[in-house]
Amino acid sequence: MAGIGFELRKLLNRGTFISVLQAYSVAGIISSGPWIISILGIFAIGVMAGTTTGDLSSTFVGEFQVSVTYLMAMSLVLTGPLQFLLARFVSDRHYEKRDDLILPNLLGAIALVTLVSGTLAAVVLGYFFSASLLYRVMMLAGFVLLCNIWLVVVLLSAAKAWKLILSAFVAAYGITLSIAMVMRDHGSEGLLFGFVTGNSVLLFTLLALVARTYPARQLLAFGFLRRNQVFTSLAFTGFFYNFAIWADKFIFWFNPLTGETVIPPLRSSPIYDLPIFLAYLSIVPGMAVFLVRVETDFAVHCERFYTGITRGATLEKIQNIKTDMVASVRQGIYDIFKVQGMTVITLIAFGPQLLAWVGIPPLYRILLNVDLVGVGVQMLLLAILNVLFYLDKRRVALLLTAFYALSNICLTALTLIIGPAAYGYGFAASGSLTAIAGLIVLSRKLENLEYETFVLQRLD
Repeated sequence: MAGIGFELRKLLNRGTFISVLQAYSVAGIISSGPWIISILGIFAIGVMAGTTTGDLSSTFVGEFQVSVTYLMAMSLVLTGPLQFLLARFVSDRHYEKRDDLILPNLLGAIALVTLVSGTLAAVVLGYFFSASLLYRVMMLAGFVLLCNIWLVVVLLSAAKAWKLILSAFVAAYGITLSIAMVMRDHGSEGLLFGFVTGNSVLLFTLLALVARTYPARQLLAFGFLRRNQVFTSLAFTGFFYNFAIWADKFIFWFNPLTGETVIPPLRSSPIYDLPIFLAYLSIVPGMAVFLVRVETDFAVHCERFYTGITRGATLEKIQNIKTDMVASVRQGIYDIFKVQGMTVITLIAFGPQLLAWVGIPPLYRILLNVDLVGVGVQMLLLAILNVLFYLDKRRVALLLTAFYALSNICLTALTLIIGPAAYGYGFAASGSLTAIAGLIVLSRKLENLEYETFVLQRLD
């Protein structure tokens, strides 16, 4: 995160209201990444396509939105392990000042992911889908593109050209929307063609930005797969974290009482999908605060702490630095809780107007409120996990994400047994329990940080 962190600190150091507002705006957009932008893009395509055809419930619009949702879900789950491994590899190369190895290994990871994702998608689409050949080709291309985009996004935060990054996203999704509107007469295949074209532009534009940031001496490398570079705990953490995010959605989709078939075998849940995806838009303020606080306060103190240890600082100085670091963690979590809490309260208060604006029936209000709380807690959990990653507490992060996935599955299944009045509470409760456990563990890890650093001398 060094690049964007440097830019944020430079903006904040100006001390003006405009610079602070700019810093938080940039942090919100960059930290939310393609997740939020993709949701908005998909939603806009669906609304505009439905509006121009005179039917917001057009079959092909629903088919398109469900198709892209599955592309996003499965690509994130599949590449989650490699995302985390690649992030660690890039961090280690930064520390070693061997940035020339980053681009070749990214291209190596892209080659590997393209082969694996393309093969898996071809088998699944060929064996389980009976849709048109064009539809399956578009799905195959979209899946491979998204898998590769998630890998490139790992490196974007280190690039200082945030204006170019934002321009790339705006241009790519502008292209997606424009082509989708032109091709809407061709049904879901036409909308998917626009999605594939826009994401192709996005992928190669972002690759060009990464190549400019990390000049290389070779084309391909697979150093990230070497035995001493593969951290198994990180790979499993990447899988569990991404799977946990989608677990409740999968359960609602494939439950006969809450799901319906859209394009065999793809299913959706009309009662659950709209509120939960609308709720995810609420994380932008919390993500902005998280990135600014982590990169302007905690990261600096954390670096000073370990630099002091490696360069032989006195114990008193190290303890003073740790005190500042713990204070920055507490302040950061408090600010996230405060900002995200205010966002949730505001959205709950204006829930009826918000639902009316996007055309969702008022009966979804309770579910939306529960989902807003669940997403807000998930934002807090993300902050806790990132602090644990900075401290290299990989085993703890693994246990937390595994618990999050398991509890989300169990509690969501329980809510289905209870009935519609309990829908959404499983997702919110699993995130709350995991966040509480994370806060307790993080507090203990910070309290014993000197002991574990000097005495235990092991990675956990």
